[in-house]
Formats: sequence, C-alpha cells, structure tokens
Amino acid sequence: MDFHLSEELELLKETVRRFVDEELIPREAEFHPEADPMPEEMLRTLQEKARSIDLWLLDVPKEYGGMDLDLLTRCVIFEEVGRTIVIPYRMNEVFGPEVRPPLFYCNDEQKERYLYPVLKGEKRMCFALTEPDAGSDPAGMQTRAVQDGDDYIINGTKRFISGAGYSDFIQVMALTDAEKRARGGITSFLVDVDTPGVTLSRRQPTMMGDSPWEIVFEDVRVSEANVLGNVGDGFKLAQEWLTDGRVRCHGAQSVGMAQRALDLMMDYALDRMTFGKPLAERQAIQFMIADSIMDIHQARLMVYDCAWRHDQGENVRNASYGVKIVCTEMAGRVVDRAIQVFGGMGLTQELPLEWMYRQLRSIRITEGATEVLRWRMAQNVLRNRSKN
Repeated sequence: MDFHLSEELELLKETVRRFVDEELIPREAEFHPEADPMPEEMLRTLQEKARSIDLWLLDVPKEYGGMDLDLLTRCVIFEEVGRTIVIPYRMNEVFGPEVRPPLFYCNDEQKERYLYPVLKGEKRMCFALTEPDAGSDPAGMQTRAVQDGDDYIINGTKRFISGAGYSDFIQVMALTDAEKRARGGITSFLVDVDTPGVTLSRRQPTMMGDSPWEIVFEDVRVSEANVLGNVGDGFKLAQEWLTDGRVRCHGAQSVGMAQRALDLMMDYALDRMTFGKPLAERQAIQFMIADSIMDIHQARLMVYDCAWRHDQGENVRNASYGVKIVCTEMAGRVVDRAIQVFGGMGLTQELPLEWMYRQLRSIRITEGATEVLRWRMAQNVLRNRSKN
C-alpha cells in the first residue's frame, strides 16, 4: 500500500504551489473576494497565466477543449488553491469559465445555446436547488414544473443562489412528480434569466461577504426542449455534482486553508517574543501546532482516499459526507487556533485568517449541513447492514 502521490502529481502540486505563491498570495492585499466578482482585468491576467502552465478547464471533457482531470488530480490542485484568499470560494473562474458538470448532459441543440457559450466565456450560469423550506433536504423542494403541452410552467422560490446577479441562465431543479420526488420526480431545466416570470427578488448579504440571491419563478413558461437530461433525473445529476464538490472543495480546499493557517501560525510563533521568549517555546502554543499537524494529516489522507476510490468507479457518497464533515470542522479548528496565536492581529484583514474563518463557518452549513450528513451517513450504513 503506497500513501504517496505519484511523481506526476507531485510535480503538478509543485507547479500549482508556485502559481499560488507567486501570482495569487501577493494579490491578497489588493483583492478580497466579498460581494463582487474578481475585477475583470485581474481575472483575465490570472487566466492567461493559468493557461500558460496548462491549468485550464480542469474538469471539462477533452472533446470540449478541457483537461478532463480525475478527482484526485483536481483535489491536489484545489488543496494548493485553498491556501490563498484571492480566489472566490464559490465562483472560481481563474482556471476557466465556471462550467457546472450537469451541463455536459446537454443535447446537441442545448450545447449550441448553453454549453459552448459558457465554455467561450460568452455566458454565465448559476445553479438553483436550495429553497426557503428545503435547504439540506432538497428532496422536500416545493418548486414545481407542470407540463402544459410542449412546455412546462414553473412556480416556486429558490434561495441562496450564488452568482445569479451576473448569470445569463439558471439550471433550475423543479418537482415534476410529487410522489417520486428524489427518486425520479425532480427534473433539471435550463431557464434564461430574462424569461418572463423570473425575478431576482432580493440579495441576502452574508457573514462571508458574498450576497447570494433569492429567485422567484411565477408562471415561468419553459419549453420541454430546455429539459436537461431526462425528465426525473434532476436530483441524480445534482447529487453527482454535489458529491464531487464535497470532496474537491469542502475537502481538499479546506485542507489547503488549514495548511496556510498552520504555516502562518508556526512562522509567527517563531518570531513573536512574549515575556522574553518566543511564543514557539510555550507549551500551550506547541500543543496547538501539534494538534493542527495531526488534524491536517488525517483529513488530507481522507480526501485522497475518497478521491482515489471515486476515480476507481466506487460509490463514494457516504465517504464524501465524511470528507466534508471532517475537513470543514478540522479546518475551522486550525484557523481558530491560528487566530488565537496571533491575538488581535488575527482578527484584522491584514491576515487571511478572518476571511477563512468566515468561509469555513458557512461551509459547515451550505450544500448539506454537517449534522444532516452525519444522519444520512448513519441511515445509509445501518440500512445496508440490516440487509446483510
């Protein structure tokens, strides 16, 4: 059993690390991703540099000009990316336009209207699943799509939709069969933002600095030609994408944040003098550092194991729950320790710690609260055990 990354992945890791250290971290004083997207000039400059080192359209299939990287490789990349706060956590376009994987289920006609324009940077999209009364339980959604001839009429409200304010179309999940629900009753629709009845009703500023939108759909008429994939397959498409995100973003990126916090903590502890001695000689600080080293090591191995098993074709849904739970809670602890070591300086925006702290607190809730994931994991495991 080999716990080391391959030589190829180690070289990639080093390439991304240099990119982060030389191109991204130096820009942190210039740009903190909050409510607004990265300035266009900065984005274009970073995209050109990313393309120059062959980091472009990481998960896009090669037939569309992408790299089609497996999940483990992307986790290695995003762990390094997690060390900087320049890249927005939820809308990262530095490595190419934000292409949500469900878009690859477009048919030929939909590709011309949606997929190709996104790949070319001509259109942007957002993903609408969460609702006021169906957050961590998306199967309980109330947004409905009722067929009317060759069209569907969509009614409902979606909440906390990142990027909606500058998107051209929305991938909307809606209930098409109230009896089946998550088991074949939820369908994905491609809805243009300027479709009559679509209203971006309000922004909701958050502690993370971003301001996702609430979107109201009132008698929105959408052609059946805008159904993405098959009718009833929407929840399946969403879960595939969410599973990937739990490992790559909630897992690997959180590990990267924790690693940056640990590095800052150790450097500061070696330099900072209190009562005639460096902080690094205080046992309380040493314990914080030791605990953080162990926490990060455990979480990193969990991410790599889950990603590798996904790439072997295994069903890692339960494992992805565990990755999100362990990594987000771990990173929250490590960043909290780093802030404590820095004292008052840790609370300022001169350091990346306060930004990481806010993001990590939100990640424990978004796209599946950790309490819900614990519950679902236990349900799934106990159900399978009872069958044996």
